[in-house]
Amino acid sequence: MQFITSDGVRLEYDDVGTGQPIVIMTGFAGNKEIWRSQVAALVQAHFRVINLDRRNHGQSESTAKGLRMSRQGKDLAELLDYLHLDHVDLMGNSMGAAVAWAYCSLYGDHRLRRMICVDQSPRMISDHGWPYGMLDLNWENFPEATAKMLQVHTTYKRINDETYQAVKKAQVGHRFDEQLNQPLLWDHAFQDWRDVLRQLNIPVLFVAGAHSPFWSPKHAVAAADMTPNGTSFIVPEAGHIVMAEQQERFNERMLAFLKTVVPFSAS
Repeated sequence: MQFITSDGVRLEYDDVGTGQPIVIMTGFAGNKEIWRSQVAALVQAHFRVINLDRRNHGQSESTAKGLRMSRQGKDLAELLDYLHLDHVDLMGNSMGAAVAWAYCSLYGDHRLRRMICVDQSPRMISDHGWPYGMLDLNWENFPEATAKMLQVHTTYKRINDETYQAVKKAQVGHRFDEQLNQPLLWDHAFQDWRDVLRQLNIPVLFVAGAHSPFWSPKHAVAAADMTPNGTSFIVPEAGHIVMAEQQERFNERMLAFLKTVVPFSAS
């Protein structure tokens, strides 16, 4: 399925299942097929799953327009409007989690029910007050450290074979352009979402891979501590792509979190 954003960009998404809606988004250079196992588990648990390829990712249109996190957040808002979704769950891995924060920065969380953020530090630049940045990224080494991000092997454990094959099939004819998307990566790395987390009213689960190659898993604990209704979960034997490396363990915690009854507030 597809819809056209307000600036004329075609975005592709899957919409399967019925019940409580959840929108899921993967990280930088990712494809929506990486969530294959989670989609199946959520549909079986009576969720409606909207799985989005963000602009310039997967099968969505590649463009030089809107290469910033604020536009990514606006794209998500327009998708919610297009599908008439409210009281919706969000789940994102890496940059996909940051898109959820960008959305909340712009629009608040009144249309959301709860959120799962998978292995994404809310601040990627390290300093004396925040030691959980990316690859020891700081203001002095910014260009070199962000370039290293693209050379890192993101997983600690081999991902599920069926998921791997689904991703590889989806990539045929849809090459991710790293050079084109460098401004987006840099904008992503510049952000500090901690003030947004402190203002969230919804329950948020922060998941980290115990062996993430990008940062200490303690970022999830620190993020949960600053979020009013935050909790954290560090997954053993997992790197950055937690949901595909430890599918059963991740899915169990995902469903337990999403199925907890939460009163809906229109505030």
